[in-house]
Amino acid sequence: MISLPDDTFAGIVNWRSIASSGPPGVFEIGILLLPGYRSKGYGTNAQRLLVDYLFATTPANRIEATTEIDNLAEHRSLEKAGFVREGVLRGRGFVRGQWRDGLMYSRLRDDPPHDD
Repeated sequence: MISLPDDTFAGIVNWRSIASSGPPGVFEIGILLLPGYRSKGYGTNAQRLLVDYLFATTPANRIEATTEIDNLAEHRSLEKAGFVREGVLRGRGFVRGQWRDGLMYSRLRDDPPHDD
């Protein structure tokens, strides 16, 4: 849950381990912000905090996030949170009645810290 200092609910973040052999080394994260809280830096901050938390409390080496190819605000948010764009995922999701391309972003444990 993303709450502001006055406890206003602004959205949610989630994460899940992506199955592999060995310790949970790869996590996928997602975010949903309510429309009134978008483009104010809350999403970037929430993603930074979540990644910092996962790296501090799990053996994760990689955190992934995907987004629609035309979601420019989320592209900027992920990049500000230290994620690197890896490439296009063709036909990644079925949105508004059609198959859409997505983008894959990642952050590795050894990547430089995010910009503040």
